[in-house]
Amino acid sequence: DKRMHTWNTYYENLTSLKEAGHIELPFIPEGCVHNAHMFYIKAKTLEERTALIQYLKENDISSVFHYIPLHGAPAGQKYGRFHGEDKYTTKESERLVRLPMYYQLSQADKEYVVKTIFDYFNR
Repeated sequence: DKRMHTWNTYYENLTSLKEAGHIELPFIPEGCVHNAHMFYIKAKTLEERTALIQYLKENDISSVFHYIPLHGAPAGQKYGRFHGEDKYTTKESERLVRLPMYYQLSQADKEYVVKTIFDYFNR
């Protein structure tokens, strides 16, 4: 319940940044249910993602990028192979920013994360 509350708090409070075209939010298809195990936003570019993560860090918020696609990681390059054209995987992974989500995250902490993201885009 706490994770779902955190997820919903982020989603509801960041929707106006999505509507303004600054970020993308998670998409949950109709009829699907998620378990709120993480919350992410998507910046427009890798450069913007990097700058946003740095800005959050400067404001004492620990956020990280989500992952490096397996086909781009050393083990994936050594042991795997990519079939077809990489139209989306790398590009989308380079835009993801995971926001703090843990059990002890207070409402004030969530509000500070949201406010700081707004501050970044309104500078």
